[in-house]
This record gives sequence, C-alpha cells and structure tokens, in this order.
Amino acid sequence: METVRQKRCEAQARVIKALAHPTRVFLVEELANGPRCVCELTALVGTDISTVSKHLAILKNAGIVQDERRGTQIFYSLRVPCILNFFQCVGAVLEAVAEEHQAVVLNARA
Repeated sequence: METVRQKRCEAQARVIKALAHPTRVFLVEELANGPRCVCELTALVGTDISTVSKHLAILKNAGIVQDERRGTQIFYSLRVPCILNFFQCVGAVLEAVAEEHQAVVLNARA
C-alpha cells in the first residue's frame, strides 16, 4: 500500500475506532441536536462526569467533536455533522443483515 493511501486509511480507522463504543455513538447522536454542555450530556448518559469527559476527549481527538468554553461550562458540538451520514449507512447495513437473516429463517421454516 502506498504511503499516502496508508496514512489516509489509518486516519479513517482512528475516526471509526473513536465511534466504536455505544456511549460515544449516543453522544454523537445527542450532539446532532445542537451543542450541549458536559453536565447535560452526563445527565443523559447516566454516568459520572469523568467517564463522559473521557468519551468526549476521544471524540475530540478524532476530530468528531469540538468544544467551546462558555464561562465555567464547556459545550460540545459536532465538528462535521456529515458524520451522521455514516450512521445512516451503518443503519442500512444493519437493515440489510436483518432482512437476510429474516429470509434465512423463513426459508428454513418452508
């Protein structure tokens, strides 16, 4: 694999790895509704602020979210909302797999 392509693939893998946790997927979905402070996100996730902050840091380091200090609070937002297109694609894959599974089950019964 050529160096430029390899570096691009590695960068893409970093973004995908950052999304590879249910809590981080949840956070991205919530941020699709607009900026949220860490305290709001912590209440929604239902865990401690330290855990949510670590998840947000992973998303930020991958370039998925950005933060902005407003007084004593930090608000997070999606850096590039098109990440939601990726979620739509993942949803389409899940639907296709479910349809195939359903077809297999129906054929097995016949």
